[in-house]
Amino acid sequence: MNCVTYADLHRQVSLDIETELETALLRLAPASGTGAAKSAVSRLLRHQKLKHPLSVLPMMVHAIETGDPGPAVPLSAVHVLWWTSACYLDDLADGHGTTASDSLSQNEALLASVLSGAVLPIQIIRSLPVSAAVQGALTAEIATGWVVGTEGQLTDIDGDADGATRNSVVDAYRGKSGGPFSMITAMAAILSGASDERVELWREFGYIFGILWQLFNDQEDILSGRNEDLLNGTVTYLLTCALDDAPTPRAREDILGRSAAARRSERARAELARILLAPDVLGRYAADLDAFRTEAHALLATLGGDKRHLPTMRHLVEYAAEMLLQPDLAVPVTASA
Repeated sequence: MNCVTYADLHRQVSLDIETELETALLRLAPASGTGAAKSAVSRLLRHQKLKHPLSVLPMMVHAIETGDPGPAVPLSAVHVLWWTSACYLDDLADGHGTTASDSLSQNEALLASVLSGAVLPIQIIRSLPVSAAVQGALTAEIATGWVVGTEGQLTDIDGDADGATRNSVVDAYRGKSGGPFSMITAMAAILSGASDERVELWREFGYIFGILWQLFNDQEDILSGRNEDLLNGTVTYLLTCALDDAPTPRAREDILGRSAAARRSERARAELARILLAPDVLGRYAADLDAFRTEAHALLATLGGDKRHLPTMRHLVEYAAEMLLQPDLAVPVTASA
C-alpha cells in the first residue's frame, strides 16, 4: 500500500483549512467596522503564500494520537497565520519587506502581520469547543512559540561567523524554526487529550523537525539561485561545516573573508558557493543531517500511535531530511541588486 504523503493529505483537507481561515477573517470585520483589517490580512495571506503545505502538521499529530485529523483543522489555520506573519517579519528584518505587494504597503503588511500572528490565532483558540483549561494551555503555547522563535531569529541576526560553531547554529535553528514547529505539535497533542509526557515528546519532535526543515530550506536557497543566506550574511550550518573543515587557519580566514564580501559581490558569492559544495564539506553536512533524521524517527518510534497515520509523518521526516546538494554542482548565483 502506498503511503499517503503530507501533500496528499493537504489536497484532501485544503478546502477545510481555507474555510477555517475565512471564518477567522470574518471575526475581524465586525471588530474593525470598516473591514480594513480583514482586507489587509487577506492581502498578506495572498502575498506571503507558503511554498510547502506544512499546515497539515498539527492534523497529522492529532491523527496519530486519535485516528482522526479533522478536529485539528483550526490549528492548521493557526499554523498558516503564524508562519505568514513570521515570514513577512523575517523578510522585513532582512531588508526585503519594502515591496510587500503592489496592493499592500509595507506599513499595511506590518500591521496585518501583527493580526495574523497574534490576534487571529488567539481568536481561533477561543472559538474551540474545549474547556477553559485547554484554551489556556493552547494560548500559552502561542506565546511561548513567539518568544522561542523570536529568540532564535535574533540569535540568527546577530550571528558572527568567526565565533560560530555547528552547535551554536543548531541552537539558533532550534529556536527560529524548531520553536514554531514545537509550538504547533505540542498544541495538537494538547488538543488531542494526550498525556503531559506525550505532549513533551511531541514538543521535542517539533524541535528536531524544525532543525531538519531549516536545513532543507538552506539547501533550497542555494539550489534556487536566490542565495539569500549569502546576501544576508547568514551563518548557516553549511557555512560552519566549511569553517570546521578548513585545513589551515589561513583557509578559514579566506572563507570568512568571502562570506563577508558575499553581501555585496556576485563573484564572492559564487566563490563561497563552490567552497560550500566541496565534497568534504557536504560529507560532514550529510552525516549530521542523517543524525537529525535518526533522532526524529526515534522519537516517532517512542511515541507510537495510530498505525494508519504514522507512515505519513515518517514520510515527511524523510522528505525534510533529503540531501539535495551535490559536490561540484553548478549553482546559479543571483547578481547584486
